[in-house]
Amino acid sequence: MITVHHLNNSRSQRVLWLLEELGLPYEVKRYERDAKTMLAPAALKAVHPLGKSPVITDATTDGTHTIAESGAIFEYILERYGNGRLQPQPGTPERLRYSYWMHYAEGSLMPLLVMTLIFSRIVPSTPALFRPIARAIVNGVHKQFLGPNLKTQLDYVDQELAAHTWFAGEAFSAADIQMSFDCEAAMARGDAPRPHIGAFVEKIHARPAYQRALERGGPYQIGH
Repeated sequence: MITVHHLNNSRSQRVLWLLEELGLPYEVKRYERDAKTMLAPAALKAVHPLGKSPVITDATTDGTHTIAESGAIFEYILERYGNGRLQPQPGTPERLRYSYWMHYAEGSLMPLLVMTLIFSRIVPSTPALFRPIARAIVNGVHKQFLGPNLKTQLDYVDQELAAHTWFAGEAFSAADIQMSFDCEAAMARGDAPRPHIGAFVEKIHARPAYQRALERGGPYQIGH
């Protein structure tokens, strides 16, 4: 039985959605972020040394396996329980696109989104006397690095969704689940409208499995 160690308002929501799309049984063990720091609780370190989410444990006939990192979790679940579902056939152009977006989500776009979120919290948490300096540093980083790079990445994603129904091609796949958090976070930022990312988010929100995952995982807010 798979247990999802689920941290509120986190990327572990994607794991719940994947399991719902596959129709697999699972248990949810909930963890709450610290209300002030928004960090994961120390209890998660009992599951994995890094104390972060997402992480799953799977009690099987060959032992209990602990897997962290979104991509590794997806690969494990799909390889062990997927029976070829939610993945394009190997050797096809769709499979190449699938593999690319599975890595792109955490490797290219998410670091920029996380950095942007972190920098947005620096000025409010800085003592009033030093806020002008902190604001100047944050504005400089955003203008010179974060803003331009994030724009390039989000424009690229929007263009790709304009050319394809789903990230891997014309069929829904696990790559769409992997990219969901990134796209939801991008929409929550309220930047310049990107209609194809917006349409993608609307489509995934309408999926019954997505809605069931929300029911299992609890309230879900991007940017927390």
